[in-house]
Amino acid sequence: MSESDVRSSHISDDWRSWIAENLILGANEDELAAQLKHHLDIPIGEGLLEVQAALNSPYMKGARRLRNRLQKRDWQLDTVAQLSRLVPQEIPRRERISTDDFLRNHYAANRPVIITGMLDDCPARSKWTLGWLAAQFGDRSVEIQFGRDEDDSYELNSDTHKHDMRFADYIELVRIQGRSNNFYMTANNSSRNREALSELWADVPRLPEYLSPSPAGDGFLWFGPAGTITPFHHDLTNNFMMQIAGRKRVKLIAPWETPKLRNHRHCFTPVDGRNIDLSRFPELQDVAILDCILEPGEILFLPVGWWHFVEALDISITIAATNFRWNNNFVDRYPAEREF
Repeated sequence: MSESDVRSSHISDDWRSWIAENLILGANEDELAAQLKHHLDIPIGEGLLEVQAALNSPYMKGARRLRNRLQKRDWQLDTVAQLSRLVPQEIPRRERISTDDFLRNHYAANRPVIITGMLDDCPARSKWTLGWLAAQFGDRSVEIQFGRDEDDSYELNSDTHKHDMRFADYIELVRIQGRSNNFYMTANNSSRNREALSELWADVPRLPEYLSPSPAGDGFLWFGPAGTITPFHHDLTNNFMMQIAGRKRVKLIAPWETPKLRNHRHCFTPVDGRNIDLSRFPELQDVAILDCILEPGEILFLPVGWWHFVEALDISITIAATNFRWNNNFVDRYPAEREF
């Protein structure tokens, strides 16, 4: 009997893709047949024949070899994770760390650090009050992320949340709203806001100890009320978070824990940093989650690939920078297809 003779006409190719994916992940044949019965009312016997046809496909045999390679890669990452747990994990605070120290022990080592003292004389820290920003730039049109409360995937769908408004109106919204995650000026709005608020960049330090010379305004502005949430994700570059005003809570997970984070789409995970549900994600039981409060005047170095969750504890202004003195182009080798 050929494969086409046993394939059910009631099962779509989408469901066949689902069968294949779950077989590759090690699902039991009887469980898959039961799911086909539950969702599609396919008789158990017919469902088992469908699953067997998938198992016997030469395409599936090739996919299983690829699975074996990925399992070996996961074993290597898990070995690094186990070794890292032999010593306490932390995000150190280092005052005015030298260029060489930063390069050797953090940038090249892919290890986070909070740098203190480098923003002590930063003009933005004293000048950028809500009143001053409104008086200087209130009539400018800026772009923000709006309507995030109605969309659980607001970061993935950030392009659909872009909203224009007067900067003074946005500042007033931030001032009176209290805690909110519904609106936020983020890096996703930066291409528009660099030009609209171009004068602000003169108040941001260039940090030549760590960053290369760049055009004025080369960076990313984050500005919003207490309560804004950036869900767990990883960046495709190394990143500086320069905290200008307010505090942020940041949680970090090392890249070698990626197999445990169920990363199926781009650089995001369904794990909720506000309340990690171990009943849903039991594999995170032994994962080290580094937790810190980033204070005004501090800089957090976020190494490329590190998962991070960010929550504003106060009205907060952050400048992010990626123009480091050393290679920071890792995007070119990132997968073009972003469904994993």
